[in-house]
Amino acid sequence: MPLRSVLESALDLPAAIENDVKLAAIGERWLGAARGLSDFVFFAIGTGIAAGIFVHGQLLRGADSAAGEVGYMFVPGTSEEIAGPGVPGALECAIGGEGLRLEWQRICKDNHERLADGDHTATEVFELGGAGNPLAKKFLERAAQMLAYAVYNMAVVLNPSLFVLGGGVGMNPVFLEATQRILERYSEPLRPKLAPSALGEDAQLLGSVRLALDTGELRTAGTA
Repeated sequence: MPLRSVLESALDLPAAIENDVKLAAIGERWLGAARGLSDFVFFAIGTGIAAGIFVHGQLLRGADSAAGEVGYMFVPGTSEEIAGPGVPGALECAIGGEGLRLEWQRICKDNHERLADGDHTATEVFELGGAGNPLAKKFLERAAQMLAYAVYNMAVVLNPSLFVLGGGVGMNPVFLEATQRILERYSEPLRPKLAPSALGEDAQLLGSVRLALDTGELRTAGTA
């Protein structure tokens, strides 16, 4: 359905359509952690995983508007099973919020932990790991290593100035610190830099505002 055209016709106003993660990247570049940067990646890790990528100051959409679908990335430790329609990709299954929850439940079961211990969210387990719980620490390090692989692989292809981590899982300070610690081992040909989202849950909203302003300005310039 040509939603943008339908909206413009119904409202007699210019309209724009964009997905949530790309909008968050626009917001972070406008008023957030990537303010003024021309080359950066907004890496959202929540229930799912995706990225918004800016190259030379332009949002990268790709030939099929699929640029940034990093949840389908394969890295060491992820499943090699090919995702089908509607099925999360390998990286999302490994370190997306739902994948992490299921992995923690498996770890607790394998180590005969109390059932209640398996009910923690991913971020709660990260906090336990940061506090020294042996099982949770191993869980944290595994997730951080997979994220570090994904970040490094993207870095050597795109060479962005910064990776901004967003989403409920990605913004967890313990997870971010553990990932940064691993990335410090990588220095050739570059060392990726991480920072948490400065806008948090407002990144998408502010990105929408910026996109609306840009769309209106383009329409005004075209009719001047």
